[in-house]
Amino acid sequence: QVQLVESGGGLAQAGGSLRLSCAASGSTFSINGIGWYRQAPGKERELVATISSGGNTYYANSVRGRFTISRDNANKNTVYLQMNTLKPGDTAVYYCNAVTYPVVRASGYWGQGTQVTVSS
Repeated sequence: QVQLVESGGGLAQAGGSLRLSCAASGSTFSINGIGWYRQAPGKERELVATISSGGNTYYANSVRGRFTISRDNANKNTVYLQMNTLKPGDTAVYYCNAVTYPVVRASGYWGQGTQVTVSS
């Protein structure tokens, strides 16, 4: 079993920044990668970014160049999503997931989500 806990969401103005954290615990040895997903009201959940256990990263076109996914150097079980130049369209609940690699698929391990709201 893997437990994931997100934190760091909140309210930001357009052009601002937020940093999300995802802390994994439990059977972390089984995690091949961590993915950040988001779901806006009335929309399907979408993949935002992923990082593999080897450090390979992927970004959705909508966030590439603005968001950065990284792993804590001291605690490899913590993954961050640095979000810069935020837009109102980034407003969503953000979830982290223990994804499979190399073919990225969401697993059944989800965090509870953290709300990000960007005002114009």
